[in-house]
Amino acid sequence: MSNILFAEGQDDKHVVRHLRDRNLPALSFEIQGKGGVDALLESVGPEIKAPGRAAVGFVLDANDNPNGRWRSVADRIREAGIRPPRAPRPGGTITKGPPRVGVWLMPDNRSAGELEDFVQSMIPEDDSAWELARRYIRDIPEEARKFLPKKRSRAELHVWLATRENPGLMGAAIGRGDLKTDGPLCAAFLAWLEALFA
Repeated sequence: MSNILFAEGQDDKHVVRHLRDRNLPALSFEIQGKGGVDALLESVGPEIKAPGRAAVGFVLDANDNPNGRWRSVADRIREAGIRPPRAPRPGGTITKGPPRVGVWLMPDNRSAGELEDFVQSMIPEDDSAWELARRYIRDIPEEARKFLPKKRSRAELHVWLATRENPGLMGAAIGRGDLKTDGPLCAAFLAWLEALFA
């Protein structure tokens, strides 16, 4: 397909698909999960060079090193013959190409974090279960916690998802309307998708 977006994994893929289907239903592009950041990074050059590409996007987590993650993906874009900017753009990066190459570092192209931090920004401000979910995770004694401290936002979000009428995945919560998509961060991501693939 001439327009394609690659994400780290299935959760990322489903979040992007539900955001597109709910907010940009006329926008057409394929979405594939790569099964992890290493596989995604290894695919950057070959996917950019694949014949017939008009636009190709990559969505990956910044994790705890946004600058290092940007260098990893930018080096591979450069090796494929396209000049990326020195730093990611706050509203998502798009090169002129051809093909156009887009990069979005979760959550917001500048902060440490991951997909779950992005999705947290879509929880309605008046949702009383959100503070209770955060308190639940906070109150678990440290010796009983099995998650790494840097994965706390993931734990909080999944507790909140368990409080929904139909508990499930992040993408499904978007599709059901449990998560709002009109906040500034989500709007910026949708604008990036539209600019890349329209």
